[in-house]
Amino acid sequence: MVSVSAPVTERPRWTPAARYRHSLWLLTVRDLRVRYSTSFLGYFWSILDPLVMAGIYWFVFTEIFDRGVGFDPYLVFLLAALLPWMWFNGAVSDSTRAFLKQAKLIRSTAIPRTIWVVRLVLSKGIEFLLSLPVLAVFAVWLGAELHWQIVYFPLAIVIQTVLTVGVGLIVAPLVVFFRDLERATKLVLRFLFYASPIIYGIGDLPGPLQFWMSFNPLAGIFSLYRAAFFPAELNWLAVGIGAAMSVLLLIVGVLVFRRAERSVLKEI
Repeated sequence: MVSVSAPVTERPRWTPAARYRHSLWLLTVRDLRVRYSTSFLGYFWSILDPLVMAGIYWFVFTEIFDRGVGFDPYLVFLLAALLPWMWFNGAVSDSTRAFLKQAKLIRSTAIPRTIWVVRLVLSKGIEFLLSLPVLAVFAVWLGAELHWQIVYFPLAIVIQTVLTVGVGLIVAPLVVFFRDLERATKLVLRFLFYASPIIYGIGDLPGPLQFWMSFNPLAGIFSLYRAAFFPAELNWLAVGIGAAMSVLLLIVGVLVFRRAERSVLKEI
């Protein structure tokens, strides 16, 4: 009697890039679920902070002081830069605890360690995308005119992703060795908020300062976002310099991360 064995089904072979993308997506979804599963108003809490900040600055610069910066409607002008700033600020802040908070899990898994930083950038980026309807609502409500320059939105997102990942890859391993760097990063981010064209525009600065502001990568990124409603805010010099600096910071971040990775695993 001849026995027929069942056909053996082979598991699909994943390339390293495919495994990385799959693991990144799983960890990102996990972060979002943990963040929102314990809060009934999870999504609204994620946009409440920028809305409150925008409301405060709108009130101060329109009702108390004679505003000489920005464009009308000023609330839309604020939100167009404040929402992406929250993405950058949140991702960099969380990167300071990327290895310390998940130390046991990082040591026990063999996935590339860069994923623990990239997932933070991705999850905060998804929150940013989910906040864009709020910007659209205020733009319609306040009568902000939409221009064809909205096509630059994806370019701004790409440049900001490159910049944020680069900064995160620099900060995350260094904090493991220098714990005071976590507080220092918060101070730098606080300074960077006012040193970036958020409550004002690049065009509101004197000529020489406009050139030096271009070396703040966020300046060109914010000008791309704002160009959808305020085309005069688009500054290609700032965009070009910001894109180049973002790529440079990403390269530096990868080099720093690779050099520090083994020492980080021993330290945590």
